[in-house]
Amino acid sequence: MDLSRIRVCLAGATGWVGKELCLALCESEKFHLVSAVAPKSAGRRLGDVLGVKALDLVVSKTVSEALVTPCDVFVDYTKPDAVFDHVQYAIERRVHVVVGTSGLTEEQFSQIDRTARAGEVGVLACGNFAITAILLQKLAVLASRVIPHWEIIDYATAAKPDAPSSTARELALRLSQVATPVYEIPVVDTIGEAASRGATIQKSQLHSVRIPGFTFSFEILFGLPGERLLLRHDSGESARPYVLGTLHAIEEVCSFHGLRRGIESLFST
Repeated sequence: MDLSRIRVCLAGATGWVGKELCLALCESEKFHLVSAVAPKSAGRRLGDVLGVKALDLVVSKTVSEALVTPCDVFVDYTKPDAVFDHVQYAIERRVHVVVGTSGLTEEQFSQIDRTARAGEVGVLACGNFAITAILLQKLAVLASRVIPHWEIIDYATAAKPDAPSSTARELALRLSQVATPVYEIPVVDTIGEAASRGATIQKSQLHSVRIPGFTFSFEILFGLPGERLLLRHDSGESARPYVLGTLHAIEEVCSFHGLRRGIESLFST
């Protein structure tokens, strides 16, 4: 084994993003995939499951089983109801963590940060690793400095169980750090059904749509009298847009302690 390469454990290795990430890790000279988690494929060789002979390792059923193999970074692309326990388990074993799974709450993020700082490991969580999604967030923050009126909408497949998406939550968090939206009629003063105005997340109104036909999209609408600005990101059926950002996160997460959200360090401006 080349000890100069970053050793990676990937949970969700046969999933939508996981498969593409496995291939990228295999092709890169910077990383070494040492263990993988995929309960339905447990006990099989990952190369046989994905059709890549170079991936010569046996798939584990659980994170605890996979982390018996020493690694530097644990990457999670699993499910919203499992990710928190996975992250905490990895931190307890002094393994750095990259979180690509959605569904974590603000309270869970706070707890992860405390645990990671105490364990002196880094955790990098990102709602969306696609470069265009990250650019949208940066442009939205810029627009929020001069346009005080906005609302956020996120769209996803009907099978996505969590709402709002982590991407939309992350965008609301970024905006709350620089500005507060203005609503002519406060949501609490809505006549009719206040719930129809969406959820208030980090002071922004956020609406989630879950219907067939979408992979994942999110948008933010800005408005001024007589004009509108729409910023929108759409994901296609391929998971490749998420791979580049995830690889960068794997490199960066070993350089700090505690929780960081987003990968704005990809960009110098």
